[in-house]
Amino acid sequence: MSTNEPFKTNSLKKGENKFKRGFYFVFGTVFLILGGVGVFLPIVPTTPFLLLSAACYYKSSKRMHSWMLNNRWFGNYLKNYTEGKGISWKAKLFTISLLWILIIYSVFSAVNNLLVQLVLLAIAIGVTIHLIKLPTLKEI
Repeated sequence: MSTNEPFKTNSLKKGENKFKRGFYFVFGTVFLILGGVGVFLPIVPTTPFLLLSAACYYKSSKRMHSWMLNNRWFGNYLKNYTEGKGISWKAKLFTISLLWILIIYSVFSAVNNLLVQLVLLAIAIGVTIHLIKLPTLKEI
């Protein structure tokens, strides 16, 4: 065994870590975009994508992870959700209202397939139940 072999192994691991960090960063960005889309399209879930994005950024970029947790739109939401504190009743009301407005519009105006309509309604019911079951954050 030469003295260069451990060095080669370490540099390989370092390159591998760079690849993994890049992989997590790219997927963190994709999940962040999907979470953003989910705000406007009720069939796309917002919270799981934002949580996945935060997890990917945690493994790839301290700066992006910190940005997510300190973001004015969803930073507190993510912190409260991951700490099990829940979400405010205003956020629940807004989310459920927007969900049902867009689902009802989709079912009666945009989608002509009965199966797709039933799937949309099932998703809306599931998301509504999930949101209602979440703890309600007491606002100060």
